[in-house]
Amino acid sequence: MSTALASDLERQTKTTRHSTALWVAAAAVLLVYLVSCFSPAILDDADATHAQAAREMAATGDFVTLHVNGIRYLEKAPLMYWAVALCYKAFGVNEFATRLPLFAAALLCALLACAWGRRAFGDKAGFYAGLFLPSAIGFYLFTRILIPEVILTLFLGAAMFALVMALSSNRGAWWYGVYAATALGVLTKGLVAIAFVAGPAAIYLLVSGEWRRWREFRVLTGTMVFLAVAAPWHILAGVRNEGFFWFYFVNEHILRFLGRRYPKDYNKLPAAAYWTMHLVWLFPFTLYLPAVMRDLPNVVRLPRTRPLTFQNRSTLMLWIWSAFILAFFAFSTNQEYYTFPVYFPLCLLLAKAAAETEDSASRLPMVANSILLGIGAACAAVLGAGLWSSRHLPFVADIGTVLEQRGVGDYTLSMSHFFDLTGSAFAALRLPAALAIAAFVIGPLAALLLRFKHRHQAATAMVVLTFATFLMAAHIALERFEPYLSSKAFARAMAPELRDSDKVFIYGDQAFGSSLLLYLDHPVNLVNGRSTSMEFGSRFPDAPRIFYDDREFMRTWESGTRTYVFVPRERREDVARLIGNSGKLVAEISGKALYVNQR
Repeated sequence: MSTALASDLERQTKTTRHSTALWVAAAAVLLVYLVSCFSPAILDDADATHAQAAREMAATGDFVTLHVNGIRYLEKAPLMYWAVALCYKAFGVNEFATRLPLFAAALLCALLACAWGRRAFGDKAGFYAGLFLPSAIGFYLFTRILIPEVILTLFLGAAMFALVMALSSNRGAWWYGVYAATALGVLTKGLVAIAFVAGPAAIYLLVSGEWRRWREFRVLTGTMVFLAVAAPWHILAGVRNEGFFWFYFVNEHILRFLGRRYPKDYNKLPAAAYWTMHLVWLFPFTLYLPAVMRDLPNVVRLPRTRPLTFQNRSTLMLWIWSAFILAFFAFSTNQEYYTFPVYFPLCLLLAKAAAETEDSASRLPMVANSILLGIGAACAAVLGAGLWSSRHLPFVADIGTVLEQRGVGDYTLSMSHFFDLTGSAFAALRLPAALAIAAFVIGPLAALLLRFKHRHQAATAMVVLTFATFLMAAHIALERFEPYLSSKAFARAMAPELRDSDKVFIYGDQAFGSSLLLYLDHPVNLVNGRSTSMEFGSRFPDAPRIFYDDREFMRTWESGTRTYVFVPRERREDVARLIGNSGKLVAEISGKALYVNQR
């Protein structure tokens, strides 16, 4: 056998082995997302409120007007709720059915990123894009709650991909794909979908000079496609709900952007946190950000490139798209997850940078891996210290009883409760902490050794496996927090003896115990809870009587009707003064309590 042939066979063997490693990493990430569909319980606040809206949609058959606890819920676009309602009809009301649409959207996002990356930047970059996106910390974290961001990202990605394909192939079908996908985005999240397609597209067409092809854009027929998809629900919702157009378009879009939405139930991140937290949400792949930024001068020159290729169009579009979303929410009110759609274009650019630096024998992959090893060691040390402090402490099933309420970030940041952890809390987190320590120590070290052997694809697969393991640890930790973040256990305590004639109350805003409503499937009244998302819908004449003040509640409490009241930890003292010794404690979990008026 000749030397050249032997070398070629060896190279093919390495490629096959490295590709196998990438497939193993992809399977691990897929497994993490699939397992996470079944647990933990649906959480209080937005998670359960949105699930309840879908449940009532499935029960009533009204797919136009959303309701929560019988109250019209008009602030959200319907597509996610349609998907969840259909899953409830097919699989029943459970955690898997609730999370299945998000799982499907996350999977399709990864596949779309892979397909776009392969076509634009090569097989390796495409595979990396499909792996980077779902294994990034933020992408996983913000698909644990029933919010439509991942579904919106799918439609935005489809619209932008179709736009680049339309400009590259000049096939009319791709143009109609742009309009249809944008319309589906509008049905998912509202007018922001138009902004996030039309804004970057307009800037791209202007700087590239391709606006001169405007006759190819199918503006008239494409607009008809857009309206055929997006308009019917909006028209029906406006006809059936007086004041819908002002509340939905003005209050929920324009006034929210300006920070004047009523009622105010949101915050704005400090500028420093807003920009730097993206380094966390896309970690560890943000370690390739220097290579992305180093390519900026070449990107600036791309508009002068003639002819523009699919690769050049993709690169320029991804840059503009990313910058537009980040700038948009820098001026708007924002929460951490609002910029979720930017993860898609940024991960494509990071995957491109990773593949190019590996193929060019750059030192960046080695440096990035070394930094990852250092960060991993630091995280392992912190987790190890927490485990050591809890070594003699018993396991506590209810982690909420051993958290210290420090109020760091006023609990508006996703990881604020991390600062509440104590040694006793770590006793409840031994398994996920140990799993994370093993991942942070073994994974980056193994990846670095593979880099030394120039087995870059296998090393990248090892990094993805490391974070798949970390995400599984995060999932187990979230299960441990279930009693603290969900009221499912209270529903279980109440359900065996609950009669149709019984009254159930939440003291305060429904968000305090919204999962109680979902798991009980029983009307829940609110004491001093006519606020936030329930306020506008409560004005309609058909709104059920579920809002009580203290005096009205006490009349019911002191009547002969069996009455339960769920009390969040923030209102325990208020309720204690109100009912005194007249109630029996049914359950107490994570500082929350359930009382009944009959002994």
